[in-house]
Amino acid sequence: MAVTQEHPPVALGNTPRDLHDEAAESTRLISPLEIFRIAWEGILRNKIRSLLTMLGVIIGVAAVIVMIAISAGTEATIADQIKGLGANLLFIQASFGRGGPGGNETGPMLTYDDVAIVAGINGVVGTSVEMPTNQPVKANGTTLTDVQLVGTTPDYPSVREVSLADGRFLNEQDMDRKTKVAVLGAGVAQEIFGDADPIGQSITVDNVKLTVVGVMADKGVVGNTDFDARVYVPITLVYSRFVPSQFARFVGDRVQLIFAQIDENANLDDVKTQIQLKLASSKGISVSELPFTMQTQDDIIETQGAATEAFRNLLAWVAGVSLIVGGIGIMNIMLVSVTERTREIGIRQSVGATPNDIRLQFLAEALMLSLVGGLIGIAAGVAGAILFGATSDMRTVIVPGSIVLAFASAAAIGVFFGFYPANKAAQLDPIDALRHE
Repeated sequence: MAVTQEHPPVALGNTPRDLHDEAAESTRLISPLEIFRIAWEGILRNKIRSLLTMLGVIIGVAAVIVMIAISAGTEATIADQIKGLGANLLFIQASFGRGGPGGNETGPMLTYDDVAIVAGINGVVGTSVEMPTNQPVKANGTTLTDVQLVGTTPDYPSVREVSLADGRFLNEQDMDRKTKVAVLGAGVAQEIFGDADPIGQSITVDNVKLTVVGVMADKGVVGNTDFDARVYVPITLVYSRFVPSQFARFVGDRVQLIFAQIDENANLDDVKTQIQLKLASSKGISVSELPFTMQTQDDIIETQGAATEAFRNLLAWVAGVSLIVGGIGIMNIMLVSVTERTREIGIRQSVGATPNDIRLQFLAEALMLSLVGGLIGIAAGVAGAILFGATSDMRTVIVPGSIVLAFASAAAIGVFFGFYPANKAAQLDPIDALRHE
């Protein structure tokens, strides 16, 4: 045609012969693979511009993967902390009433006497209770302030899944006689006695002299509890010497939380019902008036999961904004490409390319930009999540579903934002396109 001979090429530095060959080639598109091959060649003609166009998609995909990994890591950490409290536990938690946890001072309360009732329920294989108080500890010329003194019961090691490094733990005789004995956390033993053997040594808690009978093995921090910084004593001793209550002789010594270890083969709902009925009967009240709530570890994990789900969704939406910005960038650059390649489009139309051929060609280029950007974003996101978890205190867990979601979103973004430029190219008038300079 005379027009193609008189005017120099404008589209991306191609010669008229190149444009004519590509136009003729576009009329022979017979498979999606061929379409994507030509689209890829078009992208490679402007490598830097294509890479900058992909940048929004790369950042968006990487952000989705990293943020969901952080959220999943947080949930996993919470679950591990709750599981770390013990095995197959039922938490009997005092409710808050006018007198604080457990109701008012003279009404129904959760008390130490209730521990024995819970322990007698069929399906309960162990019970434990804690009464913490902060006290100064002196021994061997060393003074530690605000050490957590924990009054507890003999089943504590098995229920809370902790073990002894040396000596023995508290026993029933210690409970009955309020024996002045103590079991030291690993950290406390090291600070006070160093490499010396603490068994049989004496420590002074407040003004009470206690004999060390055991040392716990290292457990570290679980949740907000540093197990190595504790001192364990009979709970009856704590009630009598450290946190006495004037109402104890009338209603019993109050507790805030009872740990009940449930047999794996027992029906949990039946056990919970039996506990409620037995405790209600012992207090002379109805089940609905019981001053406590009961939760399993799974219940707590589910509650925490619901709380973090909203946070995870927020992070995903924030990351999704980057994908949308990337899609707008793709649409913008494809509109520029349509303008630059107007004469090329006209030549292709003149040799037989249909509007649908042109539309598919430009839509494929937009999709290729988003898919390649998505693949790079996946690599960046996975690497970023691993690096973040390795260099920070926060745990990250890469969720395979987030990778699929991010990549699918990138593809959808490419199709959505690429359709308008592709459709605009398909609607160009062949005569006007050939005259374009």
